[in-house]
Amino acid sequence: MRFINANFRKNEKAVSPAFSTVILTAAVICMILVAMTYANNILNLRMAENEFSTNKQFMFTTGQQIDDIAWTIGRTQTVSYSCKFGNVKFQEMALNYTFRVHTSSGWENLSLSGTTGIILYNMPSSSYSFGNNFFMRLPNNTTDNSFLQSGSSAPVAQIFCNEKVPMNDGCYSRVILAPTMRILTSTQDQTSYCKFYVPALENGTSLYRSQSITLRGNGISRVTRSGVDQVVLTVSYPKASSLGFDSSFFNFKSSTITLNSTSTPRITANSVIEFYIGKIVVTIGQV
Repeated sequence: MRFINANFRKNEKAVSPAFSTVILTAAVICMILVAMTYANNILNLRMAENEFSTNKQFMFTTGQQIDDIAWTIGRTQTVSYSCKFGNVKFQEMALNYTFRVHTSSGWENLSLSGTTGIILYNMPSSSYSFGNNFFMRLPNNTTDNSFLQSGSSAPVAQIFCNEKVPMNDGCYSRVILAPTMRILTSTQDQTSYCKFYVPALENGTSLYRSQSITLRGNGISRVTRSGVDQVVLTVSYPKASSLGFDSSFFNFKSSTITLNSTSTPRITANSVIEFYIGKIVVTIGQV
């Protein structure tokens, strides 16, 4: 044993304990740093995913509030949200709804203003991404993608997620609230009545002092026509060329809907038509 130990102590190829400790410590530190970086990336991704899902619910809540506020002048409601990776933005004049009616006197273009903004939650694609040209209408990826919804329980705003890059305002995964149209039909004394409701979102003073959005009813415009046998509804996109908010962004089933005696919903001859535009001022971050 003494002979072996002596040879071992004199072996020039052996590594000193201090040097080997430094090597092992450095290797462990490198592995820890790599693991921490990986874990931090996974954590940020999960946090971003959770924030995106949370703001889907925020948009649903806002959509429900819009339906209550649009038809009550002066009513105000504030909805809070939470953002770390993304931001909430109001884009004015993103959609324009126009109305034409046909009577025995011919066609008439109604001067009713149906121009409305949209509310967006934008998260940078670098933080959370579905892939370019992703689109999903909520809830549950519904296939009812018409801008005209029928019935008293029909929404006046559609919520959808998309990712379309690049766009002039940046590269984002988004949750969008887009005001749409509701139609109610009834018959009284053999006369058919059709009522159309559209909320028009207008830009307020957005100070971004808090993570909240305030909605305030600001007036209702109404137009009535009788003896109508046909109605043509059209949606256009004023920000299509400048910002890219075009028909493919909203992905409506059609940009024009014609209602007459053979359509669904149906408009019979000599119907009474009423159009209501509920104006809502949207303010972000107002205390």
